[in-house]
Amino acid sequence: MRDNHNSRDEYLFHIEFEYNRVVHKTTNISPLEAVCGFNPFSPSDLLPLPNPQEFVPKEGVTKTEFVKKVHERIKKQIQQQT
Repeated sequence: MRDNHNSRDEYLFHIEFEYNRVVHKTTNISPLEAVCGFNPFSPSDLLPLPNPQEFVPKEGVTKTEFVKKVHERIKKQIQQQT
């Protein structure tokens, strides 16, 4: 029984990741896309860049604006569904 518990724990992260990649009918995007601004293909797509200090000022602002637009799109989609 203990072996089954360990193997289940090994796969739980992957199952959760795949579930969060599924496009939901109400929002028309996945939960990961709502948070990240894109739907990652694998967990490694979520890893930070090697030297984030070089990219934060320029890309950080752009990423923030992009995610805000994604959230606005989600809100409109939810309003259309209800």
